[in-house]
Amino acid sequence: MPASGSPPPHAPEPRSSADSSASTAAPEASPAAPEASPTRRTLLRVISGAVAVAAVGTAVYGSVSSASAGGDLQASMTLIAPAAAGGGWDTVARELQQAQKANGLVNNVQVVNMPGAGGTIALGNLTNLEGRANNLMVGGTGLLAATLQYDTATTLDDVTNLAVLFEEYDVVVVPADSPYESLDDLVQAWKEDPAALPWTGGGSFDELVVTDLAVTAGIDPVETTYISSDGGGEAIQALLNGTAAAATGGYSDNIDQIESGRLRALALVAEEPIEGVDIPTAREQGYDITLSNWRSLSAPPGITAGETAELEALIGETLATDEWQAAVERYHWASRIVSGEELDEFLAAEEERIAALYEEMGQ
Repeated sequence: MPASGSPPPHAPEPRSSADSSASTAAPEASPAAPEASPTRRTLLRVISGAVAVAAVGTAVYGSVSSASAGGDLQASMTLIAPAAAGGGWDTVARELQQAQKANGLVNNVQVVNMPGAGGTIALGNLTNLEGRANNLMVGGTGLLAATLQYDTATTLDDVTNLAVLFEEYDVVVVPADSPYESLDDLVQAWKEDPAALPWTGGGSFDELVVTDLAVTAGIDPVETTYISSDGGGEAIQALLNGTAAAATGGYSDNIDQIESGRLRALALVAEEPIEGVDIPTAREQGYDITLSNWRSLSAPPGITAGETAELEALIGETLATDEWQAAVERYHWASRIVSGEELDEFLAAEEERIAALYEEMGQ
């Protein structure tokens, strides 16, 4: 899938918020890299990620491990967001922090931001904290996808996966003045000339959704023009200024623009209609695409069965708090708890599904 690519990921020093829910400013973006082919671009990202891991691995390990060296899970906890402050993973970590602090579930909770390579730098460093149960890392669909895209040595199989917390659903949107009144209108025009109808999205997950729709509609994803945007806001601007004709993006990122009438929602990418969301699903319209942007929590490898059970109980208590439930409503998250053996089966199925989409993309 031809794309306007982002520069290879870099890994700034981790940012931490000890006992604070205030966001830390994200680092400035690196200058755009020259355009490269999909294969070369992926290789550059892998090399860059590997170099970044080597450069910051010792500092990250020292920062996190010294901050959470105690063994009492109720005394201290480090929540690792595998991205810069202000993003989706960071938001999850800080909402968990707030819920745990407000209810006295953990005495001292800090958030550490560890950005780079789609979350795989943080994943690699989580394995360096082997046996330290008072560390939890936020992950999700994007992290699993990054391990496949970059063919990383460390995968989710190398850590202690505890639970999926919720799902976020994408929407397919077009500008309000677009000639496409329905998803079928859009797909039919796309079929006529795949390269002439540019798509955009706020990240790699959104590109996977476009790929899934293309495959389902019988369109070659490699022939599709996909313009990668740096976040949902930039993707919306690409739609509004005419750079792109259609986009996929998180429902929570787009709902304000949809309700204001600037964007038209053609489909919700979800298995079933969502109560309170007046957007037909793609499945209802004959396109069986249901890939969701789920969020999860993982601990380091090497923790005991007792510690695993204690962490699972802590997660359950956190998700039951009024503070967390308010966050679910505020961000339009769809609660979905997956744990235990069901989690292992879920992750294996998602890995197979996402790997197949990358093959369709020629990566």
